[in-house]
Amino acid sequence: MESILKNKYYLYLTEFFAGMSVMAVELGASRLLAPYFSSSQIVWTIIIGTIMIAMALGNIWGGRSADRNPNPDKLYMRLIVAALWIAAIPVVGKYIILGISALLIVSVNNNFLILAGFAACMVIFVFPLFLLGTVTPSLARYTVESLDDSGKTVGTLGAFNTIGSIIGTFLPTFVTIPAVGTAITFLIFSGILLLLGLVYFISKRAKKRTCAMAIVLFILCSIFGHSGSFAFWENSLLYEGESIYNYLQVKETDDSVILSTNVLFGVQSIMKKGDSLTGMYYDYALAAPVMAGVKEKENADILILGMGTGTYAKQCMSYFENVSVEGVEIDQKITDLAGEYFALPNTIEVTTYDGRAYLQAVDKKYDVIMVDAYQDITIPFQMSSVEFFRMVKEHLEEDGVMVVNMNMHSEEKGNINEYLSDTIASVFGEVYTVDVKGSTNRELFASADGVGILETLEKNTGVLENDGLSDMMRRVSEGLVKYEGGDLLLTDDRAPVELLGMSVIDALIQDEIGYYKKIFQEEGIEGILNSM
Repeated sequence: MESILKNKYYLYLTEFFAGMSVMAVELGASRLLAPYFSSSQIVWTIIIGTIMIAMALGNIWGGRSADRNPNPDKLYMRLIVAALWIAAIPVVGKYIILGISALLIVSVNNNFLILAGFAACMVIFVFPLFLLGTVTPSLARYTVESLDDSGKTVGTLGAFNTIGSIIGTFLPTFVTIPAVGTAITFLIFSGILLLLGLVYFISKRAKKRTCAMAIVLFILCSIFGHSGSFAFWENSLLYEGESIYNYLQVKETDDSVILSTNVLFGVQSIMKKGDSLTGMYYDYALAAPVMAGVKEKENADILILGMGTGTYAKQCMSYFENVSVEGVEIDQKITDLAGEYFALPNTIEVTTYDGRAYLQAVDKKYDVIMVDAYQDITIPFQMSSVEFFRMVKEHLEEDGVMVVNMNMHSEEKGNINEYLSDTIASVFGEVYTVDVKGSTNRELFASADGVGILETLEKNTGVLENDGLSDMMRRVSEGLVKYEGGDLLLTDDRAPVELLGMSVIDALIQDEIGYYKKIFQEEGIEGILNSM
């Protein structure tokens, strides 16, 4: 056996960094896919499933290969190939995702996100992780010298792999991704794998030309892949970056500033320039303070769960002088961007916390609670259940009102909004909904028994001083529909919000691309290209 491998610690080191890199690539995969397909449990299931398939196949093939030809050169060459493949992911990964999405979006009717996410994972991640899956059985073959110590040797290899995996789990999440981004994270761990292979071959003074070529390719990947821009077609972004929780982009148009956490579907928050109403769901949600009669109160408290960039908070303070607004936002980076790009006043207190956990931690009651935590296509199940809405009700004053922004309206029976509405109706005595004109948003208003949401809104609209707000409230009043609850309930134990959300997204996509899909079915790719 070659000199560097006579000491088993280099083999253990190889196992350690291989385990670390597998976990780092898995976490990097979630961040690469999230801006396009969300970070839901379904996407995580796809990632974990495909990676486990790759590792299992690698284990089988690696063991058989090592038995047939127990030459460490083969293993360390596979490490170099895997390293270069991983280094290339920041360069070509996003183009592969968009290419697969473009193909499937016109060729499938259902489960687009599931199929696109699975196909992207298979193409991008299966091969390098298959190669990394060959490491453990190969190293076992090289390190076990006799049956007398085989258990100890294999156990030590497993321990090094596990310790590496643990570090590879925490390091990207808490250090590299927040500090330098997903692209650099891929490059860091691919560089470690590349170094393992290079050190082995340099110690043997072999494969010099191959090693030199590998170094050149890695440098090229580092040059062209280090930027990590997910929305590469956008030329005028004010900000693009990542936090622990999200991909984030801020862009500016002639009349607004927009925050998005997804490059394909919708936006997370919008600030309209000027002091007028936005023309969006925020305006409709202003009916909640009117329903709660905040104008008649000396002091009124409003809580926003899912603060975002603070558009609704600023509106409440602008139109209702006697209110105190506080918000809860799980992503501190979004709050930072709100102050930098969205003019969020320092006087508005924002707590960095999960909305439900915040309610568990405070005893305060509020006149209005706004639930705006359903972000893009991701709905947190813990903030959609009967148990959560009971908690919201407990934190409302007797005449308090909850308003919920549901951002994926659909007429399909059994859709996610019907589940949410039925769930809320099982907790609150009075529920009304109104569709937001020109969008897929629907606002839901709920109060305890006997408050009279519609009557209170109509009565208090007449005393509003702002004409624009008064007109808006009349529009809301005319559109309000009393909701009669059903039996489609979401609970902490059973809340399939990801599957329900995916179903709505499929329908929305089909509506949006129906024209191009028809051309594709009749004329193929050439027809689509000619129509664009």
